[in-house]
Amino acid sequence: MTARLRRADPFLAVAGAICVVVALVIIWLARLSVGYDVYVSQLGATGAPTARLFEIALLLVVVGGSLVGVASRDIRSTVRWLALWTPAVSLWVASGFFLVASQVTCTPGCPIPWGASFDWQDLTHIVCAVLAFSAACWAMLQASFARGHRPLAVFSRASGIAVAVIAGGGGILSLAHVLTDLGARLELVATTIAILWVASYGIVIAVRGSKPSAVTVVEPAEPSEPAEVAREPELARAD
Repeated sequence: MTARLRRADPFLAVAGAICVVVALVIIWLARLSVGYDVYVSQLGATGAPTARLFEIALLLVVVGGSLVGVASRDIRSTVRWLALWTPAVSLWVASGFFLVASQVTCTPGCPIPWGASFDWQDLTHIVCAVLAFSAACWAMLQASFARGHRPLAVFSRASGIAVAVIAGGGGILSLAHVLTDLGARLELVATTIAILWVASYGIVIAVRGSKPSAVTVVEPAEPSEPAEVAREPELARAD
């Protein structure tokens, strides 16, 4: 069973990558159909014309992230505090929160659930979305210290930093209710980077495998012990 699953890993990784790429295309089509700047979550707000597209996109992210997680289950960070669990687990956690966020969408306008505008629906959606992005960023950070996958590590580190900074900036603007158009664009950019990372992660796993042994590493040869030269016994000299 394990051998069969391992043989299926490349196909699972590619299928996962395709799912998330299709999800990204749907998100962008939905966003462009609106014609003005909105946060990604607003695309799925109750009663929004793009709500169905938003749900489909998030469900594709859930499926794609889960499949890539299965295919990459052998990858583990070399940093002790990052290796408490694998990037695959982080992807599954992110997928779980995205699943909830796809079903519990925000109310029209996606107001910040604070004060007079408090609403359990908005609170649930926003908390799940934030936790999902956080888990995805954590997976990127874990993958950035993966042994034997240097190109993936560099790309993951850059993506994780970019998503955290850009999404954080968009979130702060939303909370402050200033430059919300810019905040919406920042969130869309962060979402795009995160989804492209999952797709790239899946493709790398499909091509190179998830086990460090799948990557050819040339180790320096151990210096061999010099062969002991046999000494011929000295001939007794005749007096």
